[in-house]
Amino acid sequence: MDVWDQRIARGLSFLRRRLAGAYEVDEFGFDPELTDAVFHPMLRVLYRDWFRTEVFGIENVPEAGGGLVVGNHSGTVALDALMLTTALWDKHPRERHLRLLGADLVFRMPMLSELARKAGATVACNPDAERLMSGGELVGVFPEGFKGIGKHYSERYKLQRFGRGGFVSAALRTGTPIVPVAIVGAEEIYPILADLKPLARLLGIPYFPVTPTFPWLGPLGLLPLPSKWMIEFCPPIPTAHLTEYADDPMVVYNLADQVRETIQVTLYSLLEKRPDPFGR
Repeated sequence: MDVWDQRIARGLSFLRRRLAGAYEVDEFGFDPELTDAVFHPMLRVLYRDWFRTEVFGIENVPEAGGGLVVGNHSGTVALDALMLTTALWDKHPRERHLRLLGADLVFRMPMLSELARKAGATVACNPDAERLMSGGELVGVFPEGFKGIGKHYSERYKLQRFGRGGFVSAALRTGTPIVPVAIVGAEEIYPILADLKPLARLLGIPYFPVTPTFPWLGPLGLLPLPSKWMIEFCPPIPTAHLTEYADDPMVVYNLADQVRETIQVTLYSLLEKRPDPFGR
């Protein structure tokens, strides 16, 4: 069989399994077969060809067992979360899945909610995060939330507040390592020049961005600019020796601050390596 015959045979086999319901999803709705066969290959086109992503420090991500991957959030639309999952699938020797924690808004939108669940995401709450990490999964969290992805372009690569450090408590309770990750490139895909707050309130969304291309170019303005991306996984921070301090606000705050500072310093380092946002 030539390569196209093999691809067609695999495709038909995939369709038969899907139509027959011969596939598995976990208790959160995660569909690994659909994710590996459809979602990741589609995202890889953006990751590899459009954003020309380089990944550093993948050896800092555990080969097995639970872990909490904490990243900076930016870009108007949360493509950084999707590119992070693709980086782990593409570069990690075990092709590890990243189980993202998403905002409530994601799971209130009918189609988006279904897609997010099937791709492995779940609501950002400590009980779900702890169950996933206790089960040996990598969990991805972006503590800046909407403050990060909705910030003005003039504030690019300046981390926003990390909230009350709930992600640290979840890691402490399960004794899983925290892996800070710095993502450079997302700030330039949809540079926010203004936020139309009255329109955002009317639509029930956190912000309504005005960028150099949106809404001026209509649907074409939704195309992300082809910025050069760099992702660096920092050395993991162990927590197994701190499980008894999961409810200690000082320990939680100090650890959250350590994670935030690590990401901020790494962002500056990556920006020095990438002098041209749209270069190769």
